[in-house]
Amino acid sequence: MQTVLVTGGAGYIGSHTILELIDAGFEVVSVDNYVNSNSSTYDRIFELSGKRIDYYEVDLRDLEATKQIFTDHPNMVGVIHFAALKSVPDSVANPIFALDNNNSSLNNIAKCCVEFNVPNLIFSSSCSVYGNVMPEDLPVTEQTELKKAESPYAYSKQNGEVLLEFLTNVSDLHAICLRYFNPVGAHISGQIGELPSKRVNNLIPVITQAAAGVIPHFTVFGGDWPTRDGSCIRDYIHVTDIANAHVLALQKQMDGSYTECFDIINLGSGDGVSVFEAIAAFEKASGVKAPYEVGPKRDGDVETIYSNPQKAAEVLGWIPKYGIDEMMSSAWKWQLRMKELGIAKHKMD
Repeated sequence: MQTVLVTGGAGYIGSHTILELIDAGFEVVSVDNYVNSNSSTYDRIFELSGKRIDYYEVDLRDLEATKQIFTDHPNMVGVIHFAALKSVPDSVANPIFALDNNNSSLNNIAKCCVEFNVPNLIFSSSCSVYGNVMPEDLPVTEQTELKKAESPYAYSKQNGEVLLEFLTNVSDLHAICLRYFNPVGAHISGQIGELPSKRVNNLIPVITQAAAGVIPHFTVFGGDWPTRDGSCIRDYIHVTDIANAHVLALQKQMDGSYTECFDIINLGSGDGVSVFEAIAAFEKASGVKAPYEVGPKRDGDVETIYSNPQKAAEVLGWIPKYGIDEMMSSAWKWQLRMKELGIAKHKMD
């Protein structure tokens, strides 16, 4: 059986991707340092898949520990690299730590792929690399010019893409950078979802936490953006659709007819949803009010961004299956599940 390493596998998108890989017939190995996740996720993966996977607790900035994973699994056919700190506000507050963590981990993974002859790497990139896109440039395509990064997080993703493009020019490594927009929701079963150990910054989890009474309310950062209702506009994709795209990208790399050594593909719906529209969609799907207040704009945020998903459809055959109703209903189901598990309130530091 072909082995795939998933970094950040106990995390939000990583855990869903592991399920998709198992379903596609791959043997999965995971590595995580649990800075923003929990090893209990692997138990829930087992409950859903019936499959126990091999996993490591390793900080990928430790090169020797990272090499040991590759040594232990000589038949590895690819790596899907999620492991990174994704919080925009945290990266703004501590740029040295964010850049060191995100870029050092990728450097070591890429170094090991070359040294151990692992031919395929899928890089979890982000739409944040586009910066503050002008309205006339929407929807963004893979050819849209990258603007100045609005946060150290976005800069780390730009750096990662540049590294991989240069590396694929001078090695046998093949890399696909998936620039995805806003993954939301949870596994349709409600058994796994976003489980950070630190304070949540993403919109949908704070909506569900406020609706469940975990937090008293949440903040909409800016109600006077030059958009149709004054709130930021984003392109939301169900996390399982995002996970499935990573599997399709790996399979495409392994297809002998695919000749690209380096590629960039957007993962989006092609449509933007405002923050206020997302709140309304959640309340409709759940039947529960989500209390919020409108606060000042947040450093590092961009006004509006959404994708043209044509290339993903043409190259990967990827078309999202789940709409906004499934995104919101599954997110709420996961929030209720966390309450059952006694993990509804995350650490607020």
